Amino acid sequence: MGYTNNRDPQRVINLMQRALKKFKPKKVKAIKKGDPDQRYNPKPPTGGLVLRVRAKILSGYEPTENKWKKIFQSSISRDNLWLTQKEHSQLVKGEFPEKLAQRLARFHLVDNTRGEPPMWRKKEIKNIKIDLKKGRLTGKAHLETEKKNRGYQADLLGVVETKGGKVTRLDIVAKGLFWGEGTYTRNAPKGKFPLVVSFELADGKDVADAVPPQGSRGWVPGYLNN
Repeated sequence: MGYTNNRDPQRVINLMQRALKKFKPKKVKAIKKGDPDQRYNPKPPTGGLVLRVRAKILSGYEPTENKWKKIFQSSISRDNLWLTQKEHSQLVKGEFPEKLAQRLARFHLVDNTRGEPPMWRKKEIKNIKIDLKKGRLTGKAHLETEKKNRGYQADLLGVVETKGGKVTRLDIVAKGLFWGEGTYTRNAPKGKFPLVVSFELADGKDVADAVPPQGSRGWVPGYLNN
């Protein structure tokens, strides 16, 4: 009934009002309920975990009076990281799975504060090392494109707590210097700038906790298996 690709709230309202004027209800046969297509209705892995992922640029932007640039410069992104049941069990045992470390780096250590970011390719993961000892998590990450025009070097610090065979707390913070931008993440700060990415165990109370990770792009098996 209508279409717009614009972030201005008033333009969206105008679109809805125009579409409502064109809408003419008709009587039609009821649609029989069928089984949902899992390709378009993915669910978090049974027995796994969901982490809320947020990213923010701490400084580096040039001052501006532009309304929209100000919004982007102060924005905090939101995504989800999915863990499998096996990875959940490994964390309970005090182990941080290598495959999980790769997924965390490739799909979540990104600058998605201004739009949809390019995810890292496997060969762009120069280093990702995460150690878990007695509930304390430490690590380092280095991601960089072949042309060296985009990258991220960060330290990781976190806490993992368990009870009754389940993870009850999982907090991780990655902090370091990011540089470069993607096709849909233009207007990044010049040079290297501080980027923080946080991970927090979701409790399912937020409707957004069920949203598939952006990096899965409709192919959850590929996301989970890297």
